[in-house]
Amino acid sequence: MRLIIPLYLALTASAALAQEDHWHSMSGAQISETLTDQRVQYETAWQEFRASGKTLYNAGRDSWGYWAVRGDQYCSLWPPQDIWACYDMEGKAGHIRFIGPLGEITEGAFVD
Repeated sequence: MRLIIPLYLALTASAALAQEDHWHSMSGAQISETLTDQRVQYETAWQEFRASGKTLYNAGRDSWGYWAVRGDQYCSLWPPQDIWACYDMEGKAGHIRFIGPLGEITEGAFVD
C-alpha cells in the first residue's frame, strides 16, 4: 500500500504535465478570457488585446485594429478594411495559436 499511493501521485502529476504540453481547442469563452488584457509575442511582432475590443499589433510600428469573439472563433478587423477575419484557436500552457480558414497557423507566447 505504501508504494501504491506514491506511484498514483507520480502518474497523476505526469498526466497533468502531459496535458499542459498538448494543444487544445478553445471555446469562445476561453478565447475571451485568455486574450483579454494580454500581450502575445510572435516571432517578429507582438500584439495586445484590450478589454475595450481594440487591439494593438507591432511589427516595427503600431497598427491599431479591433478584436472580438464570434461563436468559438477569434475575429479581427484592421482598418481601412471593413471585413472581419476569423480564426479557430488552440492553446497550451503559456502559448496560443490562431488557425486560419486554410489551415495556416500563427503561434505566440504570452508575455508577463
